[in-house]
Amino acid sequence: MKYFELKCTAYLKRDIPFKEGFENISKYISYSMAQTDELKLLHEKRGFKLYNFGNFFPIESSQTYKKGTSYSFTLRSLNENFIDTLTLSLRQNINNPNFLVVETQKKLVKKFFISELYSATPVIVTSEKNLFWTMQKDGDILKLQRQLHDNLEKKYKIFYDKKIDAEQNFIQLLEIKNKSPQNIEFDKDGKKIRFFGNKFRIIPHEDEISQKLAFIALACGLGEKNSFGGGFCLWN
Repeated sequence: MKYFELKCTAYLKRDIPFKEGFENISKYISYSMAQTDELKLLHEKRGFKLYNFGNFFPIESSQTYKKGTSYSFTLRSLNENFIDTLTLSLRQNINNPNFLVVETQKKLVKKFFISELYSATPVIVTSEKNLFWTMQKDGDILKLQRQLHDNLEKKYKIFYDKKIDAEQNFIQLLEIKNKSPQNIEFDKDGKKIRFFGNKFRIIPHEDEISQKLAFIALACGLGEKNSFGGGFCLWN
């Protein structure tokens, strides 16, 4: 198993508040995908996109990314062709009013042992009636773990075209790091949309299947709304 990571250097054309970072990066990627026939089909297709990204880095103490400054963001995918095709489009999006990708660095990451996962961006999980899972509204940790596990199994099956037979949930221990729900905010047709989620520390089991699913979480994102910036993970 392996995934491909693209570190992008972005030059900002205007100040961007921290909470608008996800939306700006997501729309930049979506527009770039729409410039090629192959990626346009993926962009318009419903369901898993099998890529994810983190917010701008480093984070400014003022919570505002500054105009005229360069920041980086990281994008990951299991699909090398996706990364290679997108790389060309990202740097051609010169008319974007918010920022411009001026440099990209591609990296191959082979499967390795993961002792811990940390979600750098909110992990989004939909509960009943299209509500988002939060400790305050739901509180069923076992259900949360099942949904996170099932989501990763589906991503594995879609990419590798085969089912993975897990005998146990890949999560050995899950710790919620936030006191109140985190959110990713978007503007759609003039209306503000918020996806509510949580920051997790996860210790996966050591067996082969659990480790494969933990690796999928790094490659494609943990939980839902990964193409909006949800569930981008780091590891130890």
